[in-house]
Amino acid sequence: MTTIPTIDLGNGVKMPVLGLGTWQAEKEKVVQVVKDAIDLGWRHFDGAYDYDNEAGVGQAIQDKIREGVVERKDIFITSKLWNIFHRQDLVVPALQTSLNLLGLEYVDLYLIHWPMAFKEGSVKEPRDQNGKIIYSEVSLSDTWKGMEECLKLGLCRAIGISNFNREQVDKILDSCSVKPVLNQIEINPYLSQRKLVDYCKEKGIAVTGYSPFASPERPECLQTSDPKVLEEPKLAIIGTKYGKSPAQIILRWMVQRGLAVVPKTVSKGRLSENLKIFDFTLSDEEMDEIYSLNCNRRALHLNWLTDHPEFPFAAEF
Repeated sequence: MTTIPTIDLGNGVKMPVLGLGTWQAEKEKVVQVVKDAIDLGWRHFDGAYDYDNEAGVGQAIQDKIREGVVERKDIFITSKLWNIFHRQDLVVPALQTSLNLLGLEYVDLYLIHWPMAFKEGSVKEPRDQNGKIIYSEVSLSDTWKGMEECLKLGLCRAIGISNFNREQVDKILDSCSVKPVLNQIEINPYLSQRKLVDYCKEKGIAVTGYSPFASPERPECLQTSDPKVLEEPKLAIIGTKYGKSPAQIILRWMVQRGLAVVPKTVSKGRLSENLKIFDFTLSDEEMDEIYSLNCNRRALHLNWLTDHPEFPFAAEF
């Protein structure tokens, strides 16, 4: 069984560098894929309230604990605070809701999913009569106070952020009592994010990259004519040298940068393949070849939210 290296989050918590992303994993499929992943050696599972499948993820984990395959301490679980729960007094109850769905007493890492607050309520995407999402004026510093309370109450072992740009990272650092241990952002060869990654590292903040394969399954964001990163000739050439697939080359490129990465799949074969990235090392020249594919193209651009005061992608990085 593959042993996955870990990243030290700076507060004594260690996180496996490779985690299974569960976004878009349907409820009926996520139970089996998480069970398969645990059997193969995966120990890090990246989820969120917004993914609407935390109950399935929790069921799979509980089943494997009951079977004696793993103990709770062996598993690293990430969840995320959704946009309608940014008001300080809503943060702790939001995490408690996720914990109830997961059937767990704590998560290992809790992130603010997006810096953009939506109108509070029970509807995930509250809209006006014209179909436009209604925003909230809650400040990021107030939301972060709620996150710190989650940590204080022992509902999570570490707190962080997701999809925050440099300015938004600074807003948290300027007002926090506990700094974020991690920023989860989109990273792939088309969006290398070198400046933001370097800035986070400078501030002692780890980075997880999501959508490592540039999310070809996002029809709302991509055109059929767009290039596919997994079909890039440079990746195929490097892969041939090592007997690896383009996907394995991308994952290796990311972990070799000191990042964590959370590829998503519901295929047991891909689960097994994605683990096999720790038996080779890319050369500096090969790393640069992959960097050269960068074109700052986002798979998740959220262009319908550009007027939000905290829209994160307007800044340079």
